[in-house]
Amino acid sequence: MNILIAPDSFKESLEALDVCRAIQSGFSQVFANADYTLLPMADGGEGTSAVLSYVRGGRWKEVTVNDPLMRPITAKYLLLENETAVIEIAHACGLHLLTTEERSPLITSTYGVGELIADALDEGVKRIIIGLGGSATNDAGLGMLMALGITFCDHDGVPLVQGGSALAHLSQLDISKLHPKLQDTTFEVACDVTNPLCGSSGASAIFGPQKGASPEQVALLDKALSHFGEVSKQHGYQSCQEVAGAGAAGGLGFALMSFCGARLKSGFDTVAEAVSLPAHIANADLVITGEGRLDAQSAMGKVAGGISQLAKAGGKPVIAICGSVDGLTADQASHFDIVMPSIQKLDSLDKVLGSAYDNIETTAVNIAAAIKLGQSLEQDIMPLP
Repeated sequence: MNILIAPDSFKESLEALDVCRAIQSGFSQVFANADYTLLPMADGGEGTSAVLSYVRGGRWKEVTVNDPLMRPITAKYLLLENETAVIEIAHACGLHLLTTEERSPLITSTYGVGELIADALDEGVKRIIIGLGGSATNDAGLGMLMALGITFCDHDGVPLVQGGSALAHLSQLDISKLHPKLQDTTFEVACDVTNPLCGSSGASAIFGPQKGASPEQVALLDKALSHFGEVSKQHGYQSCQEVAGAGAAGGLGFALMSFCGARLKSGFDTVAEAVSLPAHIANADLVITGEGRLDAQSAMGKVAGGISQLAKAGGKPVIAICGSVDGLTADQASHFDIVMPSIQKLDSLDKVLGSAYDNIETTAVNIAAAIKLGQSLEQDIMPLP
């Protein structure tokens, strides 16, 4: 029996590869002779580059860049074969890099992301896969574009400072020093966010508060980002303000589409293609996936939902092992042959998260035992006349 184990990470408890190992450990206690393929997955956000590194190898490169408050830090990105780089923006401008008190979307910058991109360009890459998610910024990519050589000035020709609020003063931009290799590079952005740049469902309104913005600051940032879009259009750049995903990562999606010609694609689809997921499913007799919480959103671009669709299309049984199940409708649950939460007992959150490996392993043992019992019953009990 060929068993494909392809889960997402369980946020705040286990990386995807550790989830794979826990499931394999449990199943192998019952099906010791099965062939197991471990394929950790991601949806374009946190952990994407680690997943691709495990599956496709490559070389990590560490670079000194600026964090969201322009302090030097060490960030890394992945270099793959075929002149490809994988960059997770959170490594340079992630919310986790700031304390709660330091969150300030008026001034936080994506400059470090631009530094990672520039370094990859200097490495000679021709294709850059960028994972959006987890940013502490709301500058519509201003800092990133500065790091790539574009100069932004106010009415008096004074260069803008960092941060989304500075965009309110933007009057002119100069691309004469833009990185020369940028135009020869293909950008693929893994993104499941469909928000436009501005408005009631835009970057500032939806994501600004979690990054520390007050209602007054949300209004200020929304107006500043809208102004940036208009000035960009006046300078001949594609109008991407209303495009789905323009508001991702505080408007970084807008900058990547407008100035770098990026193509936004489902994060799950991007990773699935990169790790040859359809081929792995085709070779499997059983597919096991999972994520920390299986809910209504799981069917909308998340790992478990995406894998279930591919497995069902190929006629393969699929099992979901998750930390918890929340608000899953009967129709959504029917996309899986088995849905099984792994938490074994009520406990404090810290203890539940700390017990994730053991809980997943125990759940996998029980599911495997149930499958084996079903096989035995099928063989030993004669059907009723």
